[in-house]
Amino acid sequence: MIQAFLLALLAFLALLGVALPLLRGGRPVAERAAFDQAVYRDQLRELDRDIERGLVTAEEAESSRLEIQRRLLAADRRQARAARLSRSPVLAGAVMVFVAGGAIATYLALGSPGLPDVPFAGRPPQQAEAHGEDTAQMRNAVEALAKRLQQNPNDGPGWLLFARSLSTMGDYDRAEMAYREAMKLGRDSAEVQADHAEMLVMQANGIVTPAAEEAFRKVLATDPDNIAGRYYLALARMQAGEPKRAIEGLQGLLAILPSDSPLREQIGAQVAEAAKAAGIPAPPLEKGTGPAPKQAAGAPPTQKNAAPGPSAADMAAASEMSENQREAMIRGMVANLAAKQEAEPGNFDGWMRLGRAYAVLKDSAKSAEAFAKARALRPDDLSVPEAEAQVLMTGYKPGDKVPTRVVELLTQVAAKDPNRPEALWYLGLAASMDGNAAEARRRWTALKTLLPAGSEDRKMVEAALATLPGDAAPTLQGGGTTGGK
Repeated sequence: MIQAFLLALLAFLALLGVALPLLRGGRPVAERAAFDQAVYRDQLRELDRDIERGLVTAEEAESSRLEIQRRLLAADRRQARAARLSRSPVLAGAVMVFVAGGAIATYLALGSPGLPDVPFAGRPPQQAEAHGEDTAQMRNAVEALAKRLQQNPNDGPGWLLFARSLSTMGDYDRAEMAYREAMKLGRDSAEVQADHAEMLVMQANGIVTPAAEEAFRKVLATDPDNIAGRYYLALARMQAGEPKRAIEGLQGLLAILPSDSPLREQIGAQVAEAAKAAGIPAPPLEKGTGPAPKQAAGAPPTQKNAAPGPSAADMAAASEMSENQREAMIRGMVANLAAKQEAEPGNFDGWMRLGRAYAVLKDSAKSAEAFAKARALRPDDLSVPEAEAQVLMTGYKPGDKVPTRVVELLTQVAAKDPNRPEALWYLGLAASMDGNAAEARRRWTALKTLLPAGSEDRKMVEAALATLPGDAAPTLQGGGTTGGK
């Protein structure tokens, strides 16, 4: 109640500042025209005195008198047009009602008067925010890993996991130290060095510092086609005021990228920006290599990818942690990777990595969703729908029907490549569960011819074929895979 009264009082005081001039009326002030009139009249009197003294003749004075009188009349008209604000209580009241009513109507239309207030501490986090409960748990897991490293400072994989986790959390100073410890202990592959160098760029708010530039040059010394290294060295030239050299570096990067790489559009835009800075026309972009089944190796040239999701080495390094700590750390890294993928939906490798990470966490729905987004980027890559189908088969029990979505995916695979073992096995299994023994026999017989004689997979397929007498529906152990899958 008190708050409502204070708000009403403030609104009244604000409106009073508008209404007071209307209630008081305007104060009479000297107009510019009045001063002009006084000057012109004085000039007429001065002209009469000049005639009396014989300084000018009557004929000469007449033309001057006419000009002064013309100006005097113009000043009279200006004064007549000048208006003064008069006292008007009715107008003041109308203005106050209009302003107050308009404010209330606007609030009712755009505001939420019925929404109850919630203390800040009780407000839930934004649903789209990646750093929620998982990140808090991840922070606790990271600190537990830090204590373990104090007890075992020679744990190279542990230091690398620690560095990547800190980078994911944005703690770049500690991440820098952890990367150096990991590299001292032999974790100094080109990939790790590139991750470290890219972290240095993020630490400097996107500036390629001399230390980062030197680190990227070391990366290229061992891996000349490293995407991140070539990109950031070109960016360094741009930041140093050398746009032409930046264009050379970016064009060289485009030359080694596949023609269907989603990175080409971004790099092309930066070539155009560098050309504009250099004051030259944007050059034709290098065409690059032909389409490849997989995206070029190396970190994509964008800072959003500097903190990747957990790799197999990261998960192995976390094996000595408690189950809850390990899961919290992995979930935190996966949550950050998911947020970065939403910001960069054209990153095929990122979606594949996210799909595999969710599979490790046994979140089949999110894993399949990530693989589906990767499949949309590369519809001809048959390994993607196979991975999606494999995830959807998680938890399959003998006697269960093969999910319809799995059948749809693998039917598409078999249409493009009839000899894919994964598709032959599960499509045969689906047919057998539907009582279509002829279709199951056709699929499994084709699969049998692809498998080495005497292999365990071939024996399993032969056993499955033996259960297909006539049209009888078999009972199969369908949870396995074939072809070494």
